[in-house]
Amino acid sequence: MTLTHPAYEQLRPVTPSASVLLADNPNQMTLEGTNTWILRAPGSSDCVVVDPGPKDRKHSEAIARETGGNIALTLITHHHHDHTGGIARLVELTGTPVRAVESEFLRGSGTSLTDGEVIEAAGVRLTVLATPGHTTDSVSFLLDGPDAEAALLTGDTVLGSGTTVLESRDGALADYLNSLRRLADAAPGRTLLPAHGPDHPDAEPVIAYYIKHREERLQQVRDALEKLGPKAKALQIVALVYADVDKRLWPAAHSSVKAQLAYIRSHG
Repeated sequence: MTLTHPAYEQLRPVTPSASVLLADNPNQMTLEGTNTWILRAPGSSDCVVVDPGPKDRKHSEAIARETGGNIALTLITHHHHDHTGGIARLVELTGTPVRAVESEFLRGSGTSLTDGEVIEAAGVRLTVLATPGHTTDSVSFLLDGPDAEAALLTGDTVLGSGTTVLESRDGALADYLNSLRRLADAAPGRTLLPAHGPDHPDAEPVIAYYIKHREERLQQVRDALEKLGPKAKALQIVALVYADVDKRLWPAAHSSVKAQLAYIRSHG
């Protein structure tokens, strides 16, 4: 029987070199849960893990079981706990080195990830792309495997469904739009492997939708400022622009609107 999303704690093959283990941590922010990606070329004896997931003994043990403990390297897309909480237990079980942008998550011989670097392990080639916006330390990975296999691991920068919450800091939206354009340039011919939600066989239209959605939201915020006045607060704009969205999601929308306001007030 072929597994389909969501398949909790079961290794689900997606491409010849990429399989996913879905953590059983669903909520409004994680969608069905956090995807842990296990990468290895056919015939490879070891693997690369991307995002060990939350602090959940069952999930960490599932990763160790499905990899046989043979993890050449673990990579982190960004610092949020549902991606990094499982680091300690996975290192305890397998001894894997861990690499991330932020030094607090490094383990073993792992060093900080740098934009544009190429990592070769488990028979695959990964190119690091800095894609800030969701967080300052967010990175994505271009996956190139045997037989011209090509995929794009986007962390929380592009999800399999819905849209991404941005940091509320000044510059977050400008960074995010640049990140989306960078991913759009890399997307043609690549499978989308996100950190939440289902994978997609073609990354290009998903990223194009993300760009269009952000442009539409920006216009909605501009329209709200026209109606409410140029000094309107972010929460006032949330109440107007996100009136049809579950209020439990308004705190996340508030973060994104603050980023949008900062962008509009600096870029127009």
